[in-house]
Amino acid sequence: MREQLLHKIHDAIRLVLTQWGDTDELPPFTLEVSRQAEHGDFACNAAMLLAKRLKKNPREIAQTLMDALGSADGLIARAEIAGPGFVNLWLSSARWQTLIREILQAGEHYGASKIGAGKKLQVEFVSANPTGPLTLGHGRQAILGDSLARLLAFCGYDVTREYYFNNGGRQMRVLGHSVKARYLELLGKAASPPTEWFEDPENRWQPTHCGLSVVFPSDGYQGEYIVQIARKVLDQHGDAWISEPEDQGFRLVAQEVIFAEIRTTLDRLGIVFDVYYNETTLYEEGKLDAALAALRAQDLAYEADGAVWIRATKLGLDRDRVLVKRTGEPTYLLPDIAYHCEKFRRGFDYVIDVQGADHIEQFPFVRAAVAALGCDAERIELVMHQFVTLTRDGEQVKQSTRRATFVTVDELVEDVGIDVFRFFMVQRKAEGHLDFDLDLAKSSEWSKNPAIYLQYAYARTYGIERKAAEIQRAMPTLDEIDATRLELPEEIELLKKLAEFPDLVLQAARAREPHHLAYFLRDLAGLWHPYHQDGKHHRILSEDVGLTNARIGLALAVRTVLANGLRLLGVSTPERM
Repeated sequence: MREQLLHKIHDAIRLVLTQWGDTDELPPFTLEVSRQAEHGDFACNAAMLLAKRLKKNPREIAQTLMDALGSADGLIARAEIAGPGFVNLWLSSARWQTLIREILQAGEHYGASKIGAGKKLQVEFVSANPTGPLTLGHGRQAILGDSLARLLAFCGYDVTREYYFNNGGRQMRVLGHSVKARYLELLGKAASPPTEWFEDPENRWQPTHCGLSVVFPSDGYQGEYIVQIARKVLDQHGDAWISEPEDQGFRLVAQEVIFAEIRTTLDRLGIVFDVYYNETTLYEEGKLDAALAALRAQDLAYEADGAVWIRATKLGLDRDRVLVKRTGEPTYLLPDIAYHCEKFRRGFDYVIDVQGADHIEQFPFVRAAVAALGCDAERIELVMHQFVTLTRDGEQVKQSTRRATFVTVDELVEDVGIDVFRFFMVQRKAEGHLDFDLDLAKSSEWSKNPAIYLQYAYARTYGIERKAAEIQRAMPTLDEIDATRLELPEEIELLKKLAEFPDLVLQAARAREPHHLAYFLRDLAGLWHPYHQDGKHHRILSEDVGLTNARIGLALAVRTVLANGLRLLGVSTPERM
């Protein structure tokens, strides 16, 4: 609806400018949904933006604009000037009423667009190191990334969902040490902590070997899942792996087991990746060496203190960063640079990284380096999300990944269900902290639990259909739905809300913010529930066949929009509750 009105206003402004001899570009005017009913359905600020340019009073321009706009082919019922030059617009009731046919004809495509047609876009998300089960932070990122990918695909983009599989670095070595330590414990060969420890080149404490046994790393991964992996090694190899290096067999078994569990969790959530990109591919294909050589060629890499650094200050950043450590091992920065160059080599028009707040410091360095290597950094976007805390009985549940005192995604899904988990993880703005209220999520009261509130609104539309079948009333065809019978203010409000959906989808897609869908759906359900419940004033099935058909048509339109919105969030649509 808003897009149609925008086109009409665009044409009217062009006509006004032509009349006054102005052929420049149109101003970046806005057309906003009015917050108060007495101010109309929409408000436009174009007249005020043109005032200085045309050297005329904005109210005079507003009047000329209104004259040029007229009824906009029956779209506008009324227009008036407000304040210094706003144009307030009321749409005709007939236009709201014909919306039902538009929604029902479009069906599952209502709200879809083609703004991304012909554009390849990659969304990389989750990309968790296989050092343990997915935690709540990973869960939020998984749902955020998947919902964003669904939304962008709905808007016509050719979307590739990608998981960057990082199986190198110090964390994976610590994982191998942790599994071997538990393996030796199962064999009864664990040693007491020695009195002396050595430091590695990164100034981090490492475990010490004592004969054939290993002291558990001071920063090792704890938790029953490490013991289970060690027991698997023991079952398969007995004591033959006593001398097996921690960073080889133990690490490989651990990453295989853990990553298989991660994929199972993602499958359970309905998340399917198109590509799993392994970090080792960058090493095997020489991508890291090529990226480093390219940086050196532009005097953007230098050696100091035995390490290789990126000259980030030359790129406008506040400090330089290490690319390759004194040990010869790359930091996370160099593979990230090479990986993003590879993304563009693969032909993506846009690249979206969905990452947690702990990665925000690294992103500017990656972006600047990739730009220096010839890629368009403006096409690399970061969607950053804050952390998740879990509360129970009003108290925060303390968690620690390293100590394995965390709640996993699987445990939480088991407790609250997939639909509730998905909705709770995406119902807030990504940049904001998310407090996952376990008591609210576990509530089965539809009026309290926001996820169930939406699903129940959807299920109620099927309740109407079942009730009609009980009294042997056939559902109306599209031609039998005369929406002009919908005259009550509550009915017009529902129609106006349904009309917002396509614009809302565009807004959410362009801003990369799927939480707008959650807000919209709650507003829609908030209008539908009281309308459905008020059988005295809004009785849907009555002896008046025409009115009944119109109200059933409204219910079907509500169903369609709820279904489309919930599908974009990955939430199911039950017909009974």
